[in-house]
Amino acid sequence: MRIDVVTLFPQMISDALSHSILKRAQDSGIVSIQAINLRDYTTDRHHTTDDTPCGGGGGMIMKPEPIARAVESLRRDAEPCRVILTDPQGVLFTQQKARELAQEAHLIFLCGHYEGVDERVRELLVTDEISIGDYVLTGGELPALVMIDAITRLLPGVLGNAAGAERDTFSEGLLEYPQYTRPRVFMGREVPPILFSGHHALIERWRRWHQLTRTRDRRPDLWKAYTLTESDRKLLESGEPTLPEP
Repeated sequence: MRIDVVTLFPQMISDALSHSILKRAQDSGIVSIQAINLRDYTTDRHHTTDDTPCGGGGGMIMKPEPIARAVESLRRDAEPCRVILTDPQGVLFTQQKARELAQEAHLIFLCGHYEGVDERVRELLVTDEISIGDYVLTGGELPALVMIDAITRLLPGVLGNAAGAERDTFSEGLLEYPQYTRPRVFMGREVPPILFSGHHALIERWRRWHQLTRTRDRRPDLWKAYTLTESDRKLLESGEPTLPEP
């Protein structure tokens, strides 16, 4: 996969990409990610990327010409490309959207700033407008990085444990089950004995029960959208799995 990030602050992107899983994914050749300085696509000596809004009003608007030049320079004629504008007006980014975008060969992220971009950028250049939540950030760099991280970890070979992404929270519309490690007792709290039982089928039932009940209790929105299987129904009816009496 190839990912290009068009930004006024390329250092923010490159710094974040130089650590952890994102760095390893690039080093292994699974994904190529580069930060593109939008100012490199201006034509005036001041490298202007914004201007006052037509019709008046406060703030500044990102100009369409530099963005268009950047996008056109990054596109390859024969290669499909998604051009994503990070924007609070966009659709909400979800795990499902991450899986969808992980199937693409080339993504271009446009990081918005100021009061937004010229509307003609949306109309002529952008294929997707995506938001990471209903709140306002200074710019689009952090949303772009959030999406890149979520997308990249779904690419084959990125995670050491191939099943890791499949079992993550939201992978099937449910929250993740509780996780523990040693010590067995910490501040008076003991790891549930069932996890040391060696009874793998029982452990899986315990984990599934907690996935279901956590989602039901903590995220009613997800629970409403989730379709229970018959085995899920029976598991909830039977209560939390426990170790058999000795």
